Amino acid sequence: MLKKIIPDPFLLVLIGTVLLASFLPARGTFAVAVGWLSTVTVVLLFFFHGAKLAREQIVAGITHWRLHLAILGTTFVMFPIVGVIAMHALAGIVPAPLVLGILFLACLPSTVQSAIAFVAMAHGNVGAAVASASASQMLGVILTPLLMGLLAGTRGGSSGLEGMGEVALQILVPFIVGHLMRPWLKDWIARNKQLVSLTDRSTIVIAVYSAFSAAVLGGIWHQLPPAALAMLFVINAILLVIGLAFSWGLGGLFGFAREDRIALLFCGTKKSLVQGVPMARVLFPGGEAGVIVLPLMIFHQMQLMACAFIARGFANRDDAALRNRA
Repeated sequence: MLKKIIPDPFLLVLIGTVLLASFLPARGTFAVAVGWLSTVTVVLLFFFHGAKLAREQIVAGITHWRLHLAILGTTFVMFPIVGVIAMHALAGIVPAPLVLGILFLACLPSTVQSAIAFVAMAHGNVGAAVASASASQMLGVILTPLLMGLLAGTRGGSSGLEGMGEVALQILVPFIVGHLMRPWLKDWIARNKQLVSLTDRSTIVIAVYSAFSAAVLGGIWHQLPPAALAMLFVINAILLVIGLAFSWGLGGLFGFAREDRIALLFCGTKKSLVQGVPMARVLFPGGEAGVIVLPLMIFHQMQLMACAFIARGFANRDDAALRNRA
């Protein structure tokens, strides 16, 4: 009974990370070091995932077109529809830049590193998650500005080739290299599962600290009155619940296996802060961009917390099932 009451340890780590970033955000040279550390952990994450996956798992992941369509449809169809509904429902109630920020959030692509880390933690289909999340990031360079232009009349440029190159260098290349080195690494990885799993969790913790440090230094706690900030938390929570319920239900409707439903759950509902902030600077005037990205900053933290809790729940159930069979 007591075990059910005690919060998940990893969730407590994330809460502590948010508090640390709020009071001691990364600045100057330290912020640069945190950025480099984040890049290194991302590269290691995908290197190890490539080395862990057997060839048949990767082929199955890439060729699972129904799952990919479900993930991309959730990201670029369902969320924008909900965003348009929210835009009309909140007009006159929430400040206009925040309403535009909610629509912008809904049109963004999925995250990559944290989505795949959660899929791995929850024992989902990592091969399919790598393929879908990477495709979402690259398609988002085109689709997000296009959707904002169609739905909100937003115009702006795009640094598409640079964004695609970054995705390739940090994600696809390490994944491919790790997989090519699998014959030499698979035994070592099997002996050091705890060390490899630590890479997944450290990537998420560093991402939370880095993202929230930037938000705090950007004045996130001073740009909104408490009432508007509370309303924004509620709106983001509703949007997140809708996304999680829709993606999990869609997986069941399509008859996906549990591993595929987990990939859809985490890849379909995540929204990229890393890609969203640079896009906002291009799509919106400088004065508006800071407020427009606030919904994304808050949603990003909420999705990390919620998904960490859900992923650990899946993992704990699997561990309990293994102990019962032993």
